[in-house]
Amino acid sequence: MRKRALTAAFAAIIACVAAVGFVGVTSASAASSGTIVSSANGKCLDVTNGSTANGNQPQMWDCTSGNQNQVWTLADNGSVQARGKCLDVANNSTANGAVVHLWDCFDTVATQKWTLSASKDLVNFAANKCLDIKDNNLANGAKLQLWDCSGGANQKWTFSGGTTTPPPTNPNDPDLGPNVTIFDPSMSSATIQSKLNSVFSQQQTNQFGNARYALLFKPGSYNVDANVGFFTQVAGLGLTPDQVNINGHVHVEADWWPDGTQNATQNFWRSAEGLSVTPGDGLDRWSVSQAAPYRRMHVRGNLALSDGGWSSGGFIADSKIDGQIQSGSQQQFLTRNSQMGSWNGSNWNQVFVGSPGAPAQSFPSPPFTTIGSAPVIAEKPYLYVDSAGAYQVFVPAVRTNASGTSWQNGNPAGSSLPISTFYIVKSGDTATTINAALAAGKNLLVTPGVYHLNQTLNVTRANTVILGLGLATFMPDGGVDAMHIADVDGVKLAGVLFDAGTTNSNVLLQVGPTGSTASHAANPTVLSDVFVRLGGAVAGKATVSMQINSNNVIGDHAWIWRADHGNNGTWGWTLNPGRNGLVVNGNDVTFYGLFVEHYQQYQTIWNGDRGRTYFYQNEMPYDPPNQAAYMNGSTQGWAAYKVADSVTTHEAYGLGSYCFFNVNKAVVNARAFEVPVKSGVKFRDMVTVSLGGTGTITHVINNTGDTVNSGHQVTSIVTGP
Repeated sequence: MRKRALTAAFAAIIACVAAVGFVGVTSASAASSGTIVSSANGKCLDVTNGSTANGNQPQMWDCTSGNQNQVWTLADNGSVQARGKCLDVANNSTANGAVVHLWDCFDTVATQKWTLSASKDLVNFAANKCLDIKDNNLANGAKLQLWDCSGGANQKWTFSGGTTTPPPTNPNDPDLGPNVTIFDPSMSSATIQSKLNSVFSQQQTNQFGNARYALLFKPGSYNVDANVGFFTQVAGLGLTPDQVNINGHVHVEADWWPDGTQNATQNFWRSAEGLSVTPGDGLDRWSVSQAAPYRRMHVRGNLALSDGGWSSGGFIADSKIDGQIQSGSQQQFLTRNSQMGSWNGSNWNQVFVGSPGAPAQSFPSPPFTTIGSAPVIAEKPYLYVDSAGAYQVFVPAVRTNASGTSWQNGNPAGSSLPISTFYIVKSGDTATTINAALAAGKNLLVTPGVYHLNQTLNVTRANTVILGLGLATFMPDGGVDAMHIADVDGVKLAGVLFDAGTTNSNVLLQVGPTGSTASHAANPTVLSDVFVRLGGAVAGKATVSMQINSNNVIGDHAWIWRADHGNNGTWGWTLNPGRNGLVVNGNDVTFYGLFVEHYQQYQTIWNGDRGRTYFYQNEMPYDPPNQAAYMNGSTQGWAAYKVADSVTTHEAYGLGSYCFFNVNKAVVNARAFEVPVKSGVKFRDMVTVSLGGTGTITHVINNTGDTVNSGHQVTSIVTGP
């Protein structure tokens, strides 16, 4: 996939554009004016000495009647204004401790946008962090800063002038926090477009930031264009996709690369769900790579999956594309339970499961792997608004031997859960509050944000639903495991990212304790769009990223990633160690769309019997410093996918493994897939690639398959072992 980090120079250019590239001062109409009072000391936010100079730092001061230095306007564009200036974060910083000051108002600068939440946090749009009284100083003259929202009194504010947002259009609208925007068809297209543009402007290059957003459309028709950036979910709130119509585009482009190559190999962590899209020009584009699901979409036209440059892999499910899907440069791609007019293009391995209109089986020429139906699958749960305006979470039913979408004959099969059965996780929640909600029998609706955990989240109740919005992220601190799911029926975990902390965790996500034996065939646990990251944002560490001990688990799209790029000091052979990506000990586990990359030993270990994988994409670690550091006993390197010798039955379809040993090009990996030679173990349609001839994979599966290296870069074989 040849991923490359965004250069510091380009980041500086983006920051500069954000700061000075927009002309004109905001003169938005005010939602309300009044004082902003701290819950910590009862003092008012005050313009120091009444100065209107750029860079003046507001202070806390005793509240005095009629003091114009303490009158703040909460404008309808999200700015907080006093004395004609806007509350702003110095240097566009999103770091803890960033200085909060006054500056000329610019309508499209994200660091000048704030939301006062129902829990009294004044949250900065760009940083997803809170306005904080520095050092918890309760005296007159105390200054302000940005800081992670902690729930402390020095981050709580009361606005005397009234509510900061218009009243909900429906009394049943829940409070989903400042990072969820719900659009109603009664809103003007200009208002909606402005919000879409504002979020995208912030998130276009924000690959390793903490900001997370969900942009949700109630049933109806909209004339807008949604360009989807990092950590952004754009979704419809209808029970079926056709209940929300976008007359425009919902798209991802690859035009943010500084060299103009339209490279999509880093277009990760975003999603589009539950929308009908009618592009005016007949073509929509979803130019992505990993962790960018496209679910329950209806495209009334054609869909392109690349933007002219490289794109490395992706996932479409439960969708209908009336016209043609154009794969372009996609190296591998999975299309599951979707219908298409036709498909055009191929590269190394394109996989189709239960998808009418897909090309016929023809691997390796062209490299199409086509399976008629999904043996057992349940679609991802989702939030919707019913005909009475009430919010519910729909939990799709398990389907067997499924072909086509779940909604092709009308409303899908499944059950609806009232939002009252959910605890809404928002800024300020901790592992303690989340565990208390789980223990009380609540499901979880996790709003966009990064949630630090000082204890393991314990899911013990059968049929618990945990649904993340906007790629909500759990980060364990102090070396704890992030989440344990008990060996119970029917848990649904969907739409979340586990981001490893800087102290090594043993396991980030464990499904079932060690030694689990119960059968869950009638009501399996389902993992949908569950992603894991080691490094990139921080120097994350975990021995095993995901371990499945329960039987009958269904995995539906997982990217389990040890970072090969990121912020400085967050990745490298010793900086973000990870032994294994996925370890499967349970029996009858089925995975669709399994992406596991860059781990330092076996990347996937399958110990359970009767496992099935439909689509596997892998890159070996880029960064072994030398061969000695990358040895499995006397064997060079570690297989990307290891099936234990004790396994008697295992099936895998449409697999690829690549090497790019750019730290030491002399490194060799003996094989990509290592499996027992038994009649019940069947691998079909495999490819190995030496990317640019950088490094060597000696065999594809066991000792079969030609070597890939600088002289022969691609090997494909149809069956093994």
